[in-house]
Amino acid sequence: MRKIKIVTIGGGSSYTPELVEGFIKRSKELNIGEIFFVDVEEGKEKLEIVSKMAKRMVEAAGLDWKIFYTTNRREALKDADYVTTQLRVGQLDSRILDERIPLKYGMIGQETNGAGGIFKALRTIPVILSIIEGMKELCPNAWLINFTNPANMVTEAAIKFGNWKKL
Repeated sequence: MRKIKIVTIGGGSSYTPELVEGFIKRSKELNIGEIFFVDVEEGKEKLEIVSKMAKRMVEAAGLDWKIFYTTNRREALKDADYVTTQLRVGQLDSRILDERIPLKYGMIGQETNGAGGIFKALRTIPVILSIIEGMKELCPNAWLINFTNPANMVTEAAIKFGNWKKL
């Protein structure tokens, strides 16, 4: 049976170990061969730390998965079977602005809804559409699983404007 390749964009996230734990718990159902963690240059240090932790988790579970990390998204996407996204365009500095600017005007400042969610969506959707363009070229049969907030707006844009498949 062919082993699958999973790519996680935003791999330097503090949520990545939780994602890896989920993969490990489902290792009998998931025939994983490789996991690539991808992040931007600004997140390279966190990407390295989180990826090394993920590798230790996989080894401790007695699994033979290969773990890679890179800032080269195209390199990672080549022949992927699944692509997960959990990215934050603008890093945590942007999250602070997303929360504080709306609150200054008495509105909700949060990444999933309200003005803060709209701010985040406006930064994130172009990046998701760029990821989809890369997927169309490098892994056209892969499934995109979006965890990036605001998840509803990002996923709708991926389907409507990125013309990506849905269930």
